[in-house]
Amino acid sequence: MKIYIKNMVCDRCSLAVGNLLKTMGLNYLSIELGEIDFADYHGDNLAKDVEQQLAANLEALGFSILSDNKSKLIEDIKKSCLDYLIHIEQPTKQLLSEHISSDLQLEYNYLSHLFSVIEGITIEQYFIRLRVEKVKELLVYGELALKEMSFQLGFSSVAHLSGQFKKVTGLTPSHFRSLKDQKLRQSLDQL
Repeated sequence: MKIYIKNMVCDRCSLAVGNLLKTMGLNYLSIELGEIDFADYHGDNLAKDVEQQLAANLEALGFSILSDNKSKLIEDIKKSCLDYLIHIEQPTKQLLSEHISSDLQLEYNYLSHLFSVIEGITIEQYFIRLRVEKVKELLVYGELALKEMSFQLGFSSVAHLSGQFKKVTGLTPSHFRSLKDQKLRQSLDQL
């Protein structure tokens, strides 16, 4: 039996969920981003009261259980976008749309339409927000120049990066860097 979890976007999220399951005394086979595989440890379903307690405990950590297939698919699209962003530095000619379609084994047009209807923005707009959040992170750390960031995150130029950044945040990267206020950043699971 598998349970799908919303907002699990990093290894620390998986670790937090694993610790929660251990605290609750629940056995599991594996934890992946967005998914807990209980295998046959608890039969076909968790007891209703255990599932409700798990949902409440997950909610306290900022996660939630996904109950319908469309919500699961939206989370899979977001995970695929995050995976693409993480590996964007590696030389590839694969487009985001091809990556998502290949990753989820579904037509991109269907995925794009579903995402737009449920999230209210396109996959491309979501991906731009992800990249801008990564730029914010890099600006706060102050380790890279804008030119290096634009190359690392797949922007065509510094001007392209700056334009997208200003469109999303209302600030130029230089102004943002001068503020050095991490409160302007959003965690990736909040996008």
